[in-house]
Amino acid sequence: MTITQLEYIIAVENLRNFVQAAESCCVTQPTLSMQIQKLEDELGIKIFDRSRQPVVTTQIGSEIIHQARITLAEYAKIKEVVNSGKNEVSGEVRLGIIPTIAPYLLPLFLTNFLEKFPNIELKIKELTTERIIQHLKNDDLDIGLLATPLQQPNIIEHHIFHEELVLYVSKENALYQKEYALSEDIDPRELWLLEEGHCLRSQIENLCELKRKSIGYGQFEYQAGSLETLRKMVERNQGITILPELATLDFEEKQKVLIRKFASPAPVREVSLVAHRNFAKSAVLKALKQSILDSLPESIKNTRPKTVVQIK
Repeated sequence: MTITQLEYIIAVENLRNFVQAAESCCVTQPTLSMQIQKLEDELGIKIFDRSRQPVVTTQIGSEIIHQARITLAEYAKIKEVVNSGKNEVSGEVRLGIIPTIAPYLLPLFLTNFLEKFPNIELKIKELTTERIIQHLKNDDLDIGLLATPLQQPNIIEHHIFHEELVLYVSKENALYQKEYALSEDIDPRELWLLEEGHCLRSQIENLCELKRKSIGYGQFEYQAGSLETLRKMVERNQGITILPELATLDFEEKQKVLIRKFASPAPVREVSLVAHRNFAKSAVLKALKQSILDSLPESIKNTRPKTVVQIK
């Protein structure tokens, strides 16, 4: 049994296809198949049912692959121990980040982080929270950058900062006349929301105690895929939306006048780096967290937990 063989069976488990698994491992399909066959012969069992397409993992195969993931994670820790001893931050890091954070936070820290740690090969994917969690569990990602708390087993959260949620209000809306607003002041029929699957939508539904049946716009309903779309809908039409503070940092004056804050205690969202409990590169996590903290404006650094909005 070899580390390479364990990597091969995990690749097949993830992709459910021998050809794609071989490509992901940068070997030929016959080479990958031969090594997996050798492992099955050594163990005296079948890990995969090759008669079905896509390939199906046998029951005992699933247990073996689960143990293989643990073994590879522990194996990776050996290198991490060495790197930590040398105070090195290096290697490939696969980072997943949610769309309501990516365009606002990445530009703040990314360039400085890569310049400070030239031996890091950072690969970034923009994904929803649900997909990031799944990819972390499947070892398709190393780290997630998203809103927490998640309350997921085997996922460790490393809190970075809190940011306020603010209202963005059209001049025609009654809330425009208020200095501060309460969640009960919001008319669900006037609220523009992200589409299902975004954690910020879930947080807003919790914050405003919205029921699915109460969300609608009568003649017209639109669920956006980005905060920028919601912002423009408010500016050029009517209604309101709720934005995280990071999304408002580069606003022009004509946009800032449309911002209304919630009455104290203002709701905040918690932003964290998350990783599977078996993730070995603690030095990378520490370096990434510090780079993000160093890049934040003082207004966000100084935000203290008030009412952390939960994710459903």
